[in-house]
Amino acid sequence: MSDIIHLLPDSVANQIAAGEVIQRPASVIKELVENSIDAGATHIHVLVTDAGKTTIQVIDDGKGMSETDARLAFERHATSKIRNASDLFALNTMGFRGEALASIAAVAQVELKTRMAEDELGTKITIAGSKVEEQEAVSCPVGSNFLIKNLFFNIPARRKFLKANSTELSNILTEFERIALVHPDVAFTLYSNDTELVNFPVSSLRQRLITAFGKKLNSQLLNIDVDTTLIKISGYITKPEAARKKGANQYFFVNGRYMRHPYFHKAVMEAYNQLIPAGEQISYFIYFDIDPANIDVNIHPTKTEIKFENEQAIWQILSASVKESLGKFNAVPSIDFDTADMPDIPAFEQTNSLVQPQIHYNSDFNPFKSTSAPSPSSTSPSTSATTGHYSRVSSVDDWQTLYGGMSKSSKMNVDVEPFEIETDSVETVSIETSLVESTLYKEEPLVENSNQHLQFKGRYILTSVKSGLMLIDQHRAHVRVLFDRYLAQITHKKGVSHGMLFPEILQLPPSEVAILHSVSDELISLGFDIADLGGGSFSINAIPDGIEGLNPVELIQNMVHTALEKGNDVREEVQTILALTMAKASAIVNGQVLSNAEMSNLINDLFSCASPNYTPDGKIILYTLQNNEIDLFFK
Repeated sequence: MSDIIHLLPDSVANQIAAGEVIQRPASVIKELVENSIDAGATHIHVLVTDAGKTTIQVIDDGKGMSETDARLAFERHATSKIRNASDLFALNTMGFRGEALASIAAVAQVELKTRMAEDELGTKITIAGSKVEEQEAVSCPVGSNFLIKNLFFNIPARRKFLKANSTELSNILTEFERIALVHPDVAFTLYSNDTELVNFPVSSLRQRLITAFGKKLNSQLLNIDVDTTLIKISGYITKPEAARKKGANQYFFVNGRYMRHPYFHKAVMEAYNQLIPAGEQISYFIYFDIDPANIDVNIHPTKTEIKFENEQAIWQILSASVKESLGKFNAVPSIDFDTADMPDIPAFEQTNSLVQPQIHYNSDFNPFKSTSAPSPSSTSPSTSATTGHYSRVSSVDDWQTLYGGMSKSSKMNVDVEPFEIETDSVETVSIETSLVESTLYKEEPLVENSNQHLQFKGRYILTSVKSGLMLIDQHRAHVRVLFDRYLAQITHKKGVSHGMLFPEILQLPPSEVAILHSVSDELISLGFDIADLGGGSFSINAIPDGIEGLNPVELIQNMVHTALEKGNDVREEVQTILALTMAKASAIVNGQVLSNAEMSNLINDLFSCASPNYTPDGKIILYTLQNNEIDLFFK
């Protein structure tokens, strides 16, 4: 029997490694930009064509590489960052495993030009599919210039799974932002198809955040600065009033590296307990400085997950620092008893003798004594203007005449012996009267009127149908109606616009700008008129008719965030996302009181829909309590 185990060729092994490290164009940019930062670059320029599918170019002014280093850099596990295993726990650089360039060269066509300051000529290397095609000396600036062409050209299956250009560009911008937020001392620019999308000059951290996320953020930031023997925590959180349901910018950085950490996220959110509505999120930009020996960044291929040695202690420090920041900036209401402007509270001085209050009453009042007949308009107790006492204006002696002929007019035979109960208020109440009135009330609904509906708990509409009693969720029903309406407007481009007297300004980070541009045609079809002011700012000049009560800025932000989260590329799916987001935002809410006419219109609109039973996202809209089910309750 022949041996069946053999070593893989380097080209295949590199492609397997690339599958973990290089997932999309954004992964290439992340690795190359991080290498530029490790090389001491102060200016980094990124240029992409077709969202990086055609070309990616990263140019830096770092220290560059020698001819030998440039060649070795593309070998697997070739690195200048570590010498032995213990170095893995003392890392202060972004890249260290030596997989990035080898993985990129395995799945793309790569051209590198690099030169060190002490060299007169630089080096040019061309590689395709891990094979070196050319190496020569060239004239080039100090630093490195990587040109990546035709990503996944030799792996068609991987290239086929790349998303639409708008989605891939958004991913590129997201990775670009994460790096730029850690290094405000480095200038960054990013061009897409020769159009500048991002320009971050050298600045302070606060200014870098404002440049990335808009000027409005400046008034919302609260500073965090805590230094302990275990960890140093700095950065910014936002005020509670800046909370939002979607699209909060939440960033953790450890020793200059972006990370995701749900456990620490919970620590931040618990500090805002009872300060923000349930389900809403706040933005934060929190930076950890910790001894590299106390963390392990080598547990994930993209190094976005980091293991901490003392997570529980750090959790407590983080939570306390957020609470301290909220309290210091008066975000948490407090009572200050040490103020110098306290009002003077006079001391009690007993100068006058206390007088016991006197009770005044009319000793001649008799509720059973007949009085003069009241006027027709006086049918309820009134207050005497002279005495200030309540007096009864109707005669109790003639109460029988009020119900004269009741037995004749009643359609039901009810034999009730009248008897009287003497109450504490010395009033005589006839039980026969209440029983007869109850009988008449129960008799009225016997004749079914389909035009009458009942609203239950401000959420459900109850209406009678032939098969029984139908319960309709008013919010979900309206979502179904509006979704069909908005989707038809998008499909047929018949959205009606309503011009705004004062245009609203929308500010988006670069990663969301790309998504907004990708869905601009659908927004126009809905009836939006949005003008690009540059720098991530947009002017909302008109909105669809019928949503005047909504906040257009939050509405568009929610639609962009939903499209970003779903990541759908098919145009019909994007249209569905926008229509559903807008329908949910515009629909009547639970607790809104509806008139009978409004309930009738909603029911009629619902049953004119093609799918009245379920919302577009599959939730039940109505339920019918069958006649036989109702009868079982009364057997």
